[in-house]
Amino acid sequence: MNSKISPDSEEIPTNMHETKGKNNEREQETFGGAPEAVPKQGLCDILLTLLCLALIVVTFPFSLFFCIRVVQEYERAVIFRLGRLLHGGSKGPGIFFILPCIENCTTVDLRTLTFDVPPQEVLTKDSVTISVDAVVYYRVQNASVSVANVENAHHSTRLLAQTTLRNILGTHNLHEILAEREHISNSMQSVLDECTDAWGIKVERVEIKDVRLPVQLQRAMAAEAEATREARAKVIAAEGEQKASRALKEAADVIAESPAALQLRYLQTLNSISAEKNSTIIFPLPVDIIGGLLKKEE
Repeated sequence: MNSKISPDSEEIPTNMHETKGKNNEREQETFGGAPEAVPKQGLCDILLTLLCLALIVVTFPFSLFFCIRVVQEYERAVIFRLGRLLHGGSKGPGIFFILPCIENCTTVDLRTLTFDVPPQEVLTKDSVTISVDAVVYYRVQNASVSVANVENAHHSTRLLAQTTLRNILGTHNLHEILAEREHISNSMQSVLDECTDAWGIKVERVEIKDVRLPVQLQRAMAAEAEATREARAKVIAAEGEQKASRALKEAADVIAESPAALQLRYLQTLNSISAEKNSTIIFPLPVDIIGGLLKKEE
């Protein structure tokens, strides 16, 4: 059954060689440079290549067990022929052939990897010693560069992450580290990605896991927070007392304007007392009467 393809759709490769060619071109574009010129082979290289081909033909089909290689979708194979990197980038995914006597194949995993940065003792800008650990997510962006430009790209990336973590945290104060973790993580990710670009490594994400403070500093910060909250509570209580006194003053002014209001307040108080303690009766004694009695005694 024929299927229609729109003009704007991407052209589908017709064979495996076309697919591999596009993958290699994509790797070269990612690395950011044009492919170098293929060096001319010497006489010794040509003779060894012909000898290897003749050996494969003589031992056919047993030689297929040593010539055929298969890599997964998430892997790439970097091939060196007589110590030289083959032109065209890495091979894969799928099946390909190598010359077992003169070619060396190295398989590189392109999946995202993660590792924990060990706890680092960091001296902050305000001279506080803290212990910080982080998590780094990265992947191999260019298989050929990661094999040819650095001895061990993964180990180098981990060591660089440790030193970068200490260097970046050393330029921040303690309160900035505790409050701006996301900003510090983004800064660390940018620095790591820029440094590992020449190694064919892409740093995708950096996360600070935990910031451990000394025990004495934790106690001091807890005492400071407790004192701050206690002072705030006292201020709120004082503001409440001030508002309550103003409300009582306004209520007293209203009661003073109407003598009947005081009697109604007295009856309301008797009603609330009788609901709890039925045997208790309170008779208010006006202050004016007490004042008059005191004047008579004098």
